[in-house]
Amino acid sequence: MLFPIDEYDARVKCVREQMAARDLDVLIIDQSEFLAYVTGFLISENMYRACLLPRDGDPIMILRAVDLGPFAESSWLSRSVAFADWEDPVQVLANTIRSLSCAEGRVGLDEDSYCMPLSRFKHLSAQLPDADFVDFSGVMALLRARKSAREVAVLRRAAAIGDLGIDAALKASGEGRSARNAAAAVYQVFMQEGADAARAGIITAGVGNAFLHGGLTCEPLARGDVLHMELLPYIDGYSARLMRSAVIGEIDPARSQLARRLIEIQDRQFEAMKPGASAAQIDALARDAMLAGGLRRDYPNITGYALGCYPLHSPRTSDFSRIFLPTADWTLEEGMVFHMYVSADGIAISETVLVTATGHECLTRSPRQVFQV
Repeated sequence: MLFPIDEYDARVKCVREQMAARDLDVLIIDQSEFLAYVTGFLISENMYRACLLPRDGDPIMILRAVDLGPFAESSWLSRSVAFADWEDPVQVLANTIRSLSCAEGRVGLDEDSYCMPLSRFKHLSAQLPDADFVDFSGVMALLRARKSAREVAVLRRAAAIGDLGIDAALKASGEGRSARNAAAAVYQVFMQEGADAARAGIITAGVGNAFLHGGLTCEPLARGDVLHMELLPYIDGYSARLMRSAVIGEIDPARSQLARRLIEIQDRQFEAMKPGASAAQIDALARDAMLAGGLRRDYPNITGYALGCYPLHSPRTSDFSRIFLPTADWTLEEGMVFHMYVSADGIAISETVLVTATGHECLTRSPRQVFQV
């Protein structure tokens, strides 16, 4: 189990407060991120699985019998209903809801859940024709937005591994080496330092303004090329992130000036990050300066998004429950953690940033510069 039992007790209490506000009898929790939040169990969806949280009493995990071992090792839950691979997990879910005397009650579910497509919901509702299904969308994301001190400690460890990964990637890079060489060095560090067996990150050539999601290549890098590194160190599903760029050979003056301007703009953005700050205004500090300074002709992407626990098997590689955009209508709170980034003309820099009681703290500590290799 990643955290002591009182961490999960506090989470369940918060979820139940939201259930009470909606007069729910039982809540279906099935998305990977939310299952990890409530149960501590990280599991894929080869077959449907879910946790039932009743208004009173212990939660119940519904899962494949083959997964009982890992569940017992990693979760604090003591109640479970296991099914054989030839059984219908939705039928097992419905039967369990019926056993809780909730078949005619108010059943909460997340209508945005990627684990509850329309066909599955139709199947479930046919099994429980007298249930009143109530939307719980967005609630769990809000509850996870502020990280506990224990969660921050895990993110801090992940950030430190990311810093080591950048150093290893730089040592493995150079003229005639490829992005794949750098990625291999990052993977080795991640495994040695205790990170999850997940993605090393996006390690690719930095070209133009649309390179952030580029692919890993084996093509040798030449003098003047830019190696873009976005590292994604995970620990038990919790991910820190950072971006750095490395120029192969000499850095020309124009590129050095661009890097300095990007860092200056982002430093001003970071200084404004504190509890109560407007997300839209934080975004504008970077976006408006980039555009006004001519660093980009347009800036269609966000300037930051939430970080936390989203396991590798989740279809979401980033948590967009809180994002920095001109239209953002939310404010920063103590304990929130974000991946903040700026990029232009092949150069990108980012940090994992914690909102503290009085301001911010960068959890990633790799030197804020464009490297030369």
